[in-house]
Formats: sequence, structure tokens, C-alpha cells
Amino acid sequence: MRLRIVHDTVYRYENPAMSVIQTLRLTPRNYDGQYVQSWHIDVSADCRLAAHEDAFGNLAHTFTIDGPLDELTVHVAGEVDTIDMSGVVSGAIERFPSTLFLRETPLTRLDPAIADLAMQTKAASGQDTLTLLHALMARLNREMTFDTDPTHAATTASEAFALKRGVCQDLTHIFIAAARSLGVPARYVSGYFHRADGVSEQDAGHAWAEAYVPDLGWVAFDPTNKISATDAHLRVAIGLDYLSAAPVRGARSGGAGEALQVRVHVDQAMRQGQN
Repeated sequence: MRLRIVHDTVYRYENPAMSVIQTLRLTPRNYDGQYVQSWHIDVSADCRLAAHEDAFGNLAHTFTIDGPLDELTVHVAGEVDTIDMSGVVSGAIERFPSTLFLRETPLTRLDPAIADLAMQTKAASGQDTLTLLHALMARLNREMTFDTDPTHAATTASEAFALKRGVCQDLTHIFIAAARSLGVPARYVSGYFHRADGVSEQDAGHAWAEAYVPDLGWVAFDPTNKISATDAHLRVAIGLDYLSAAPVRGARSGGAGEALQVRVHVDQAMRQGQN
């Protein structure tokens, strides 16, 4: 499948921002099953995008802008060919041993309720790691309600699980916390998802998890959609949690009354020679 992405992040300030610094993890890499055909990032203000690789091997860009700024837009567009690899991640850059991804973070901190969920799932599914992870994904999808209202970027796995509601970021954090509690390395993935229902306009990118399975390596699990990653998933960045794989992170001086609007368009592009 060839996926076409247009992603706009727009900041508006009631009082002008005097300076802005941001790090963007908005550029996908090639690996087996994912091949970038075109990709570019534009920033509405005059600045230099400094490219680098972060500690996890994600492609990142940093920029600094001196104001005053009333509005700032980060525009991303590109096309990527994807192949369904049944969730198996192969050929990706791996900077660390899988055991690093057993490390707990504040957003993925285990609590008794999540630990109990993990143990119940393991007792019902048996000792096979792949079977266990599929069962964990299915149970979270069944017990959690997708809801954009009650959570935010700093919501922890524990808080979202107590609410039994949240967005893809929250379900992913809970999955990661539960998997790690069972000794299975798990990590956060940010990217995009092409919806089968034909809805191309979205309010944000997508998030899912990858867990390390013996004899297979890293395998992607999307608890929001109850599937392993397919050619509908476009993988951009990985990390221990949302904060280390966030599409945009930064700080500003001034800019009180900030309003943020995110517009994401994901659809299927026609390849040359297709009708």
C-alpha cells in the first residue's frame, strides 16, 4: 500500500511568543516492509531545521525561532510504501538490547490493577509469549473505551486504566506496563494509521506498541484496533513511552494563551501505472 500523509501542527498565541525551540520526530525510516518515497517538513517561520538521530535511532529535527510570533505551523507531507509483515519488525535500526525496554517510566509505571490484569491474562493464555501478547491486546481492546476527553499527554497508564477510557497513547502505555511486568520487553511506537472505514481526516497521529518475542524479535501490537501492525501502519519513532517518541516536543518564551490545532490526513495514494 502507498500511504499519503499530510500533517499540520498549528500554534496560535494570544500574546506573541518571543522564542520557540522544538524537536520533531516526524520523519519515518526505511526498514523491511516500509519504504519512504518522498517526505518533507516545512516550518512557517524562518529557521534552520537541524537534522540528527536521537538515542533510539529515530530521525529528528530541531529548530529555534526568535519572535515575536503570533502563529507557527509545522507542515509535514510525504508518501511511503508499506507491506504487511504480520506485525514482525525486521531491518529496523536497533541501538539497544531488548532488555532496555523493560525499564519503567513515570508514564508506564506499574500499579496493582495493571499487574493483576497481566497475571490474569497470563494464567488464561498459557506460557507462549506471542499468544500471551495477543490475549493482552484483545483484553485491553475489550475493557478500555476509546475516548478523547478524559486524558491528555501526561496521563499515566495507571490513571487511564482506572478510568477504563483513553486514546491510543493510553492503551499503548497500559499494554507496555503490563507486558514489562511479565518480563516481556515492550516499547512505544508513534506513527500513522490508515483507517479501513475510509475516514482520512484525523485529529492526531497514531500510537501502538512493539514487544520482544523469542524467535521472532520485535512484533507490533495495536490494542486500539486489536490487530498486529499491517500495511495500514506507518512507523515513525520508537521510545520507552510517549515522551521519548513524541512527534513534537518543545518550549517557548512568552506566548501566553497558546491554542494548538492538529490536522492529520492519511489516505492511500495511487502508484505510477495504477488505474
